[in-house]
Amino acid sequence: MIRHRFTFLLCLAALAGGANAQQTQRHPHGDMEGGRPPPAFVASTAKPFAALMDDAMAVMDDGMRRAPMNGVPEHDFVSMMIPHHQGAIDMAKALLLRTTDPELRNLAQGIITEQQNEIEVMRAWLRRHAATAPDHSPTH
Repeated sequence: MIRHRFTFLLCLAALAGGANAQQTQRHPHGDMEGGRPPPAFVASTAKPFAALMDDAMAVMDDGMRRAPMNGVPEHDFVSMMIPHHQGAIDMAKALLLRTTDPELRNLAQGIITEQQNEIEVMRAWLRRHAATAPDHSPTH
C-alpha cells in the first residue's frame, strides 16, 4: 500500500511538469537527443547494476516522453504511467539479478507482479476510452 502511494506521488510529480504545456500528440518534452529510442532493456549480469539502472531509466524516460498525449488528463496520465510502471519492472528485474536479500527479493517480485497487473488495467482503460478522445479539429 505504501509502495503504491509512493509510486503514485512520484508519477504525479512527473506529470506536474507538463501540466501547462500545449496539447499535442507527443509529450511536451519532445524527443531525446537524436530522436531515436534507447535499445530495449535487457536485465543481464554482463553489466554492472548501476548500468542496468541507467538503462532502465533511459527506456522509461523515453517511453514517458513518447507517450501519446491528447490533452485529456486521465488519458495522458495512463499513457505516461505505462512506461513508468515498466521502468519499475525493469529495475526490479535488475535487482533480482544481484541481491540475495530475501526481503528485497520479495519486494522486487511483488513490484513485478503488481506493476504488470496495473499495466494491463491501464491498457484496458485506454482501449475502453479510445473512442472518447476529444476532437481538436478547428470546427469544434
